[in-house]
Amino acid sequence: MASAAQAGQFHSFTEEQEQLRKEIRSFAAREIAPHVMEWDEASQFPHAVVKQLGQMGLMGVLFPPELGGSGLGYVEYVLAIEELSRVDGSIGIIVASHNSLCTNHIMLAGNEEQRRRYVTKLASGEWLGAWGLTEPGSGSDAGGARATAARKGDRWVLNGNKTFITNGTYADVAVILAVTDKSKGTRGISAFAVEKGTPGFRPGKKENKLGLRASDTAELILEDCVIPAENLLGKEGEGFVDAMRVLDGGRISIAALALGMAQGALDAALKYSRERRQFGKAICEFQAIQWKLADMATQLDAARLLTLRAAQRKDAGLKTTLESAMAKLYASEAAVRICEEGVQIHGGYGFIKDYPAEKFYRDVKLCTIGEGTSEIQRMVIAREILKR
Repeated sequence: MASAAQAGQFHSFTEEQEQLRKEIRSFAAREIAPHVMEWDEASQFPHAVVKQLGQMGLMGVLFPPELGGSGLGYVEYVLAIEELSRVDGSIGIIVASHNSLCTNHIMLAGNEEQRRRYVTKLASGEWLGAWGLTEPGSGSDAGGARATAARKGDRWVLNGNKTFITNGTYADVAVILAVTDKSKGTRGISAFAVEKGTPGFRPGKKENKLGLRASDTAELILEDCVIPAENLLGKEGEGFVDAMRVLDGGRISIAALALGMAQGALDAALKYSRERRQFGKAICEFQAIQWKLADMATQLDAARLLTLRAAQRKDAGLKTTLESAMAKLYASEAAVRICEEGVQIHGGYGFIKDYPAEKFYRDVKLCTIGEGTSEIQRMVIAREILKR
């Protein structure tokens, strides 16, 4: 059954898309919802659920069936991430990072042999993927990477650290961005596939986070890590350019992540406002609460429309740099406001872990930071509109 905020949206989904949403919603309610706080408290990675998601085809939503994927588009992908994140954003970001970043980079930049070798295992859910761009000294300034890759005959030798890597501890393969020619700036950065168990490659510190605690965020360490020359993804020196193309799709997934958590927060606020009584009536009868709910629902619908526009353009094969950045910026910032108001509507109960409002509020803040901060999105948007 559609929520209040979803019922009035102009975008119509196909029967197959609605069925996909229904199946994921049912799965999330059955397999994820009962464990959300347990996983959150223990920072426990949900291995079994991730395997189930692979069996459902959700670890390869965007990839062709001949490579183990589901062969679906970005609209279906948005629906999937939103429905998972509506129950637990941790699950949403595990799936998003695996699909949009690691697997998509290999699909986009890799050759046929690399796609057969890696995408088939990633898209089927047999393997889990990670994507290593961020470093301790280069976050928003992604072009300031210091990890290096030096060519030694038919091998590459990688050295450096990556940080804040989603799925880092458990990934079977990671895409690593490293400097191959310092004199060329961002045109001297290349991408490599590095498999788990490669000597000199290991996960480091696992971060203890404010929110999204069931998802794994870790450091990746490369110390004289030797990989075959054929593990270079794309052309030497074009790794950073490919990474920026990957982020156009990745930002749609973060917008969808924000939508899901905001929808969950609104659902919880609507439910609580009908049940909670003060001064002899349900608090949803007070105008102050009604206006909060109205603003939450309106912002959520606007964010959803921006996100679906970007997804539809992506499915049409059009450039989405502007639309993805707008969707990511607006959806993430609107979701933070929505989740904050969700806590406010719950009052004191919004501050305790017996109700879902506090977790949505903790979890959602990542959306204004990950895959390009709000400040970076504004830079991207300004650059794009000034070109026109």
